[in-house]
Amino acid sequence: MSEHCPCGSGRAYNDCCKPIIKGKAKAKTAEELMRSRYSAYAKHEIAHVMASCVKDENIDEDATRNWSEGAEWKSLKIISSEKGGAADAEGSVEFIASYVMNDLNEEHHEVARFVKQDGAWLYESGEVKTATVTRAAPKVGRNDPCPCGSGKKYKQCCGR
Repeated sequence: MSEHCPCGSGRAYNDCCKPIIKGKAKAKTAEELMRSRYSAYAKHEIAHVMASCVKDENIDEDATRNWSEGAEWKSLKIISSEKGGAADAEGSVEFIASYVMNDLNEEHHEVARFVKQDGAWLYESGEVKTATVTRAAPKVGRNDPCPCGSGKKYKQCCGR
């Protein structure tokens, strides 16, 4: 059985985002490129993330790699797409990418703008929406048993 694509399409990774990430196919729509970019973050395929941006964008490759590798990518939810079809020259995709980083559940909510240059969709820019951050694990209180298993209260052990 094939592994499901991280983008949430329900299709196999090999038949969905992988050909776009590996440069064997072009995204036909802005949303398809958005999905491949999310999958590239989840698979740590930073070359695709960088190559799928408009070239004059100042994207920090090291920061992109650190985010990709430091997060446990959970899901991608497409909120809406505007234009961005095969016949369009521009489009936008609103999405929420959910991930866990530093034991916090986080969401990256963005309206991403895409343009088509020389027949290929590229990420142009994005407007990040404010996100709510919650803990991935319950908070340990001062008087709770220490999670290290010592049998001591947290404040008398690892909470010092």
